[in-house]
Amino acid sequence: MSSIKQKDESEPASIVYVVDDDVSVREALAALVAEAGYRAAVFDSAEAFLAHPRRQQAGCLVLDVSLPELSGLDLQDRLASQDALPIIFITGHGDIPMTVRAMKAGAVEFLTKPYGPEVILGAIANAVERSRAILHERASLHGLRDRHDSLTPRERQVMALVVRGLLNKQVGGDLGISEITVKAHRGAMMTKMGARSLAELVNMAGRLGLPSAERGLEGSASR
Repeated sequence: MSSIKQKDESEPASIVYVVDDDVSVREALAALVAEAGYRAAVFDSAEAFLAHPRRQQAGCLVLDVSLPELSGLDLQDRLASQDALPIIFITGHGDIPMTVRAMKAGAVEFLTKPYGPEVILGAIANAVERSRAILHERASLHGLRDRHDSLTPRERQVMALVVRGLLNKQVGGDLGISEITVKAHRGAMMTKMGARSLAELVNMAGRLGLPSAERGLEGSASR
């Protein structure tokens, strides 16, 4: 019996999609991942998997390379933009070119049958953790964008200049406002952004892709 369990039992069960045309493999994997605390969703073809609606939740895809019609590698190509669903390939007869193609396209693991339960569950645990991290970062960035959108036009102007390393007096000169007014806008902006320091604000600007954020980091470091 496997000792590998999901790390946080308070979270909804992560989902493990299994796509394999061998019914015995599907049933065995479904039982194994369920025992480890995951939710299993099994499919006998790539087409059936693609037709199934999927929610944005942590999980991974255990995918057989050799499938009827649409192959596992072809399905990987179809899912290229879905980085929050890491792929673990399984095959009974892999070769180096096949492995290289799968790994270059972003697969997290390429396992050759037969494999032990600890091996596949270890790969699944790593893939689910990667999925969880991607979704967390995506949600964090969405929240960061919402906070930036909440700024007034003037606060955005102040932020853009501050992250370039300009002092309050310089910001005021650029915008034609007093240094005291800059401080007021800067304080409100920092509060809305949830930034506790200039370095943290510069990091946020970088994540948002704001121009000259890199210059701001250099400027803050030289102070």
